[in-house]
Amino acid sequence: MVDSWSCGDQASDDRVPPGVDAHVAHIARVYDYWLGGKDNFAADRHAAEQARAAYPDVGWAVRAQRSFLGRAVRYLAAEAGIRQFLDIGTGIPAANNTHEVAQSVAPECRIVYVDNDPMVLLHARALLKSKREGVTAFIDADLRDPGKILTEAAKTLDFARPVAILLVGILQFIPDEENPYAIVAELMRTCAPGSFLVISHPADDIEPEAMAEFARRYNELAAEKAKFRSYPELCRFFDGVDLVEPGVVKLPAWRPDSEFEAKFPTVQWVGVAQKR
Repeated sequence: MVDSWSCGDQASDDRVPPGVDAHVAHIARVYDYWLGGKDNFAADRHAAEQARAAYPDVGWAVRAQRSFLGRAVRYLAAEAGIRQFLDIGTGIPAANNTHEVAQSVAPECRIVYVDNDPMVLLHARALLKSKREGVTAFIDADLRDPGKILTEAAKTLDFARPVAILLVGILQFIPDEENPYAIVAELMRTCAPGSFLVISHPADDIEPEAMAEFARRYNELAAEKAKFRSYPELCRFFDGVDLVEPGVVKLPAWRPDSEFEAKFPTVQWVGVAQKR
């Protein structure tokens, strides 16, 4: 499948916002480029194209990830009755952000976004445009500091009531030595019974040769290194919670809205689970 996204005019490298290192690729800006956005610099575009050479369908794969996020949030708001969302690793705003999807179902939904990239912070205002009945907030924090995230999020969310924790396309940037499993467990331990965990994660056992080369090329050029994981490794993140059907599956197989979505190229495992 050929990636037909058009990128248009990108950000100028001579007008770099404060706190942004335009000379080293950052995943939020690389994703923005793959999605056809303009908030990226030459280093991001170079890293993105080097990685794309190993896996040409990456543009469709990240588009599929956005579709999965929308489907998961819609399921949580419409079918599971969730009204609170903690979206960690927000990225640069694109179509169908979490608050837009959740509040289109239930305007009273409360959403907290978390990211620590200065480029994302510049766009935080767009993520704070809530329905009148609902609330959105933004936290400048790193997933490696779940204590800070939970403390700040508690100013907007009530952790005595169910919350959905969204970790879509972020856990691959936490290496094994930093124990991503303990981070996820700490986040879920704070949440009330009935809360949900949503994860999407690039795989190292789907098209393994292409993904190994993809990771090698990307990691040579990016500030935050990626660690892809296998199906059993992703399943470990869901220890102690109950998976929602169809369980941990390839991304397009998680409740697709159409035959078109079901046929998206994929190199990710995904899952949604509920805390007992």
